[in-house]
Amino acid sequence: MDLNTITEVVRRPAGHPGVDWREGDAWLAGGTWLYSMEQPGLRRLIDLTALPWEPLVPTEDGLEISATCTVRDLYAFDWPLRRPAGILFRESCEAFLSSFKVWNAATVGGNICMSLPAGPMITLTVALEARYELWATDGSVRFVDALDFVTGDHRNILAPGEILRRVTVPEYALRRRTAHRRFSLTRLGRSTVFLVGTQRPGGNDLLLTITAGTTRPVRLSFEAMPDARTLRQSVDAVPDGVWFDDPNGTPDHRRHLSRYFAEEIRRELTAGDLS
Repeated sequence: MDLNTITEVVRRPAGHPGVDWREGDAWLAGGTWLYSMEQPGLRRLIDLTALPWEPLVPTEDGLEISATCTVRDLYAFDWPLRRPAGILFRESCEAFLSSFKVWNAATVGGNICMSLPAGPMITLTVALEARYELWATDGSVRFVDALDFVTGDHRNILAPGEILRRVTVPEYALRRRTAHRRFSLTRLGRSTVFLVGTQRPGGNDLLLTITAGTTRPVRLSFEAMPDARTLRQSVDAVPDGVWFDDPNGTPDHRRHLSRYFAEEIRRELTAGDLS
C-alpha cells in the first residue's frame, strides 16, 4: 500500500537513530505491517536497514539477535548440538502467518514491537528468557526481560521514539530441553495458542510459557515438575481478562487448549523425550 502522507525517508540515520525523533516518525525495517494498512498519522520514515547491525552474533554467553535480523536469516541459522533449544527458532519462524516473501523482509524486532498476541518472536524470546536492549531518544540504554515487554494486545513498554536494538538469549536457556505445542484453525493460520516448556538438562524443573491465547505472555515456573492437577490449577489461575478473544478463538477455548497442551508438555518432559 502506498503511504501518501510520507514526505521524507531518512535512508542513512545516525548511529543512534532516535536522537532526531519527532512526532509523525516511524521506524522502517521490514515494513511488512507498516505498508499493509493506512498510516494517516505518519510523515517521515527512518530506515533502520542501512545501519550496520549484524543479524546474529553467537557469543560465549549466548546469542545476540539484532532487531533488524530477518525471519529468513533466523530460520537459516545453523545450531550446534550443544544448544538443543535451537529447534524453537525454526518452529517459531514457521508459526508466522506469512509467505516466503515476507520472511525475506520481516524482522525479529518488528514482530516483537508489534506486540500482537500471536507474535511468534515474542513466544520464542520469552520462552528462552531473553533480554531486550532498548535505546531511548536521549541516548540512554535500558535492558528489560522479554517477559515484561508486552503489556497487552498491541501494547508494550516502549516510550515514543524508543527502539529495540537487540535481543540477547542466554547460553543456559539455549541448553535447556524443550517441548512445544501450537494450535491454529488452519495449517498455516494464525496461532490460537502457542505454548513452550523448557527444563534444565538433567533437571526436574518446568518453565512453561503461554502465548497467542493471552493478551500478554504468561510464564509459569516450577522448581520441581508439578503433577497434572497442580499444573491445571496454575493455568486456571491466569486471570480471565488476560485470555484473548478474537475470531481465532474464545477465551474459554484458549484456556481449554492451554490446559490440554500444558499437560502434554509436562508428560513429554517428564518422560525425557527431547523436542
